[in-house]
Amino acid sequence: MTHIVRWKPFGSFAGLTGPFDRFFDDAFTRLQNGEGTVFTSAWSPAIDTLETDDALLLRADIPGVDPKDVDIEVHDNVLTLKGERKVESDVKEDNFHRVERSYGSFSRSFTLPRSVDAEKVEAGYDKGVLEIRLPKRPEARPRQIKVAVNQN
Repeated sequence: MTHIVRWKPFGSFAGLTGPFDRFFDDAFTRLQNGEGTVFTSAWSPAIDTLETDDALLLRADIPGVDPKDVDIEVHDNVLTLKGERKVESDVKEDNFHRVERSYGSFSRSFTLPRSVDAEKVEAGYDKGVLEIRLPKRPEARPRQIKVAVNQN
């Protein structure tokens, strides 16, 4: 007599969830028990890029980062943004119950199109958002061409 058995393509993975769950539960329990109350992890700010007729704009979310701790450099048509978000020094590690924000250094690099005038890059900082304005060269900007109408 033959039996029909339902095939479960991911059934063999079900047995793996327990060890993974225990691993992460143990890690978070150690953090809550003070076996590493403050941890830092590599982080990278979220960045939006947009284009206008006369410039490219990069907007980076860097709340809690002092603008003095930000370095913007353009070299060989590559824009590099570096900085650091520091752990608050006025709070002792023993006082933390949970740390979810990331701290530490970050670095992002962007290859710039040839249309950008690297000599005229500007940056501003407002409410935790760094905006880098990369103006286009005049020859790269859209140019309106008027059509001459013959009056004959």
